[in-house]
Amino acid sequence: MNKKKLRIILAEGHPDETACALHTLYPEGSDSFELTVVSGVSTLIATLEIVNAEVIFLDLALAHPNPMEAVRRVHRSAPSAPLIVLAEASEKDCAIRSLSHGAQDYLLKGFIDSQTLERVLRAALERNTVEGLTDLLRDSLTGLYAREGFLTLGARAMEMAKTRKSTLVLLCIRIANLAAVRTGYGPSAAESSLREVAKVLAGSFRGTDILARLGESQFAALAVNAAEPSAPVLRQRLEKRVGMLNRDTRPWGPLELRMSARFWSAKEAAVFSEFLDSVESELRIPPDAGVEETAKRQSVSTAEER
Repeated sequence: MNKKKLRIILAEGHPDETACALHTLYPEGSDSFELTVVSGVSTLIATLEIVNAEVIFLDLALAHPNPMEAVRRVHRSAPSAPLIVLAEASEKDCAIRSLSHGAQDYLLKGFIDSQTLERVLRAALERNTVEGLTDLLRDSLTGLYAREGFLTLGARAMEMAKTRKSTLVLLCIRIANLAAVRTGYGPSAAESSLREVAKVLAGSFRGTDILARLGESQFAALAVNAAEPSAPVLRQRLEKRVGMLNRDTRPWGPLELRMSARFWSAKEAAVFSEFLDSVESELRIPPDAGVEETAKRQSVSTAEER
């Protein structure tokens, strides 16, 4: 699948620390990342006219004698790109002040590792644009959102739905026999099955809906602005497409999918993570649990009558 390239401009006096952390996140040869390193504020601003950067790093050591003015200049030159300031520990107060002049976050030198950098990048892109966020929160196998991305975008969709008084429908799916496919036919068969289900999902929902692979064998789809009656309709549509998929001849046979769906309205108080958990929990109940419980109650009732 085509992925948007994450373009970063780094303006740092000694770029080894930040550049090293970036290359740990995005190894050499990665076609999803492009790093441009410059050595001054004027060069940075000139480069912004050439490189359409998604994120900018600015070292305050390059911004003297007036670091706040430099921060404002860079921000005015690319107002849509998150600006992250780099500072020595002794410059922390200055870094904090820069947040009110256009910077979105700051990192202290000597404490920049790949984990910290990834957290800051994700937060910056999340606050900035959905497109930037998706580059970091996609499942590499299917191209769908990973769980973290789904939780982030789902929470955002729920907040918008509350504001607009609109509704949501959440559908969760699990491939019940994925482990058996992997055991009997190998990892490539399991990966093929996962990609097939992802493709079916993409063809069953609108481009404005949010699709994700939540775990090893589990998927989810959040339909925005969806009326309550659409829950069974969406489920039937997906079941029909899965049935068509299962008619294709494969060595490992048909895929067994379990599904659960629920409608949400702005009247509900639950946050998105709770909403997701309530739908996911239905997939954790064995399919015949209800039958067994009914039989158990009937057995107890019969014994009492005797």
